[in-house]
Amino acid sequence: MDNTRDTSSCCPPDSKADTGQFIQMIGLGKSSPAPEIRKTTSLITFNNRLDHFLARWGVSRMGHKVEPGIYKLGNPDADSPVFVSANYTLSFDALRSSLAGINGYILVIDTKGINVWCAAGKGTFGTDEIVYRVRWSGLAKLVNHRNIILPQLGAPGVSAHEIKRRSGFKVEYGPVRANDLPEYLKNHASTPEMRRVRFSFRDRLVLTPIEFIHVIKPTLIAAIILYLLSGPFAALLAIVTALAGTVLFPVLLPYLPAQDLSIKGIVFGWVIALPFGIILAVNTNMTLWKEILSLMAMFLIVPAVTGYLALNFTGCTTYTSRTGVKKEIFRYVPYMALKAGTGLLCLLILAIVNLKEMI
Repeated sequence: MDNTRDTSSCCPPDSKADTGQFIQMIGLGKSSPAPEIRKTTSLITFNNRLDHFLARWGVSRMGHKVEPGIYKLGNPDADSPVFVSANYTLSFDALRSSLAGINGYILVIDTKGINVWCAAGKGTFGTDEIVYRVRWSGLAKLVNHRNIILPQLGAPGVSAHEIKRRSGFKVEYGPVRANDLPEYLKNHASTPEMRRVRFSFRDRLVLTPIEFIHVIKPTLIAAIILYLLSGPFAALLAIVTALAGTVLFPVLLPYLPAQDLSIKGIVFGWVIALPFGIILAVNTNMTLWKEILSLMAMFLIVPAVTGYLALNFTGCTTYTSRTGVKKEIFRYVPYMALKAGTGLLCLLILAIVNLKEMI
């Protein structure tokens, strides 16, 4: 995985400032008090699991944070390894629970409660924050060595040579998954399997609750409006479309054609709309032009919605890069908006005609 310079740096990328100058810039001096070293364990409690459940379902989304700082796991000494973690509770808990029986330090940096993968893309799991926390925590006085172990998925936001230059600590990238750390620590080398980024069925499935929660309210509003305008058939289509875009899409992601997630979502939308279109065409009492407008609205709006919902997964899958996400947004969002707008226009025409007929 390529290392990229953190563009949110408070020092310009080409800055010649040394570590001392950097520390002065961020407000740390020789008289700064040493932070408290907290203690943690590898045990995942009921409260931890409840926190994970609530996080997955989007309850208090930005409230699942760990206090940044140094945590000691077991009984570490000056030669114990130092691991770097995001301050998102699921990231921190995944790390510490994988280190059962291992003595070490965990340096938790402030990623604003965002996981490692997303924080690296947003710049909060980045060079400056790591340098700041290394210096702020007094890590150099705590351990004899000068190595910190970072999660591999944090690499896009980190410039390893800058961290070395500005903090004195060498960056060592661990395996992709925290549960491979015990094996990795035997010789500090990753096997190809440890470096492979997987996006398994389980990985995809755990993303669905929070995505579905985000669309419940607009889906219910759309379903009620469509029910009043066109009846239960249209309302059911709205609900199925939302479920398809937030639950079925990530589950079926590897099997859908095309490479871009937006196109995958649009194609999947056509598949979802097809049976509804057949039912409408076979069992309708509408005039031909109304039927055509209804089918047009269906095959324009449904793929646009599923395509847009598919975009939500670009930042949490291994199918895209940061540049790929931007490319998809600029390339496909205008197209989706045009499709959805045209479909809504068809619905508006139908609604006006039906209203006039009722009057």
